[in-house]
Amino acid sequence: MNRLVEVSRALRDDVEALCFGAPVSHVYNPLAYAWEPHRRYLQRFGERRGRVVLLGMNPGPFGMAQTGVPFGDVGFVRDWMGIAGPVAAPRAVHPSRPVEGFACTRSEVSGSRLWGWAKARFGAPEAFFAEFFVLNYCPLAFLEASGRNRTPDKLPRHERAPLFEACDRALSSALDLLQPRLVVGVGDFAFRRAQAVTSGRGLPVGMMLHPSPASPRANRGWEAIAEQQLSALGALPGPRVTP
Repeated sequence: MNRLVEVSRALRDDVEALCFGAPVSHVYNPLAYAWEPHRRYLQRFGERRGRVVLLGMNPGPFGMAQTGVPFGDVGFVRDWMGIAGPVAAPRAVHPSRPVEGFACTRSEVSGSRLWGWAKARFGAPEAFFAEFFVLNYCPLAFLEASGRNRTPDKLPRHERAPLFEACDRALSSALDLLQPRLVVGVGDFAFRRAQAVTSGRGLPVGMMLHPSPASPRANRGWEAIAEQQLSALGALPGPRVTP
């Protein structure tokens, strides 16, 4: 069995035991209810060593929260990666953030930008995953009563500490297995967590702009910025593919 699956299974169980209070009203753990497509992602693309790891923060409501795959916009996961599978529902579902799995018709903008760039740059998913692997630091999505997303860094300290301990442990184990040549934090939060986990390893860590539509800079041509930043880090293998 893919050892990354075991790392993810342990993380799933560790975070399931945690409790979170107001203003968080709902917590989604796609490693539990979308385990099957998540497992298929790890098994299909997680074996190779020596790649660049792109590290995201946590699931988006229309991405990994639906598919179990990091930045997992439904169309790209199903139609480009060829991954699907049964998706149940969280224990408590926020009425404005339903989990519909692969029937979800909403696009995850961050995911469509990241995987859209990967498809345009590399063509086939196998070509992209020969050079990169994508992980999320935290597997949980946090929703406030209003339906607003709350990011892990905004949790109170007494909730962050055990969460970050579990996520740090899982990331460290994943990096032991993947043996990447470089870790790139997608956004400042992931960059800082990657730095903390890799301290003393001698493993290079860089940062790239997060593709979130909440970022004005990302809305002004994220793909070109990503190309420039990854190129400066020495993360890109060569010229873009041409149709």
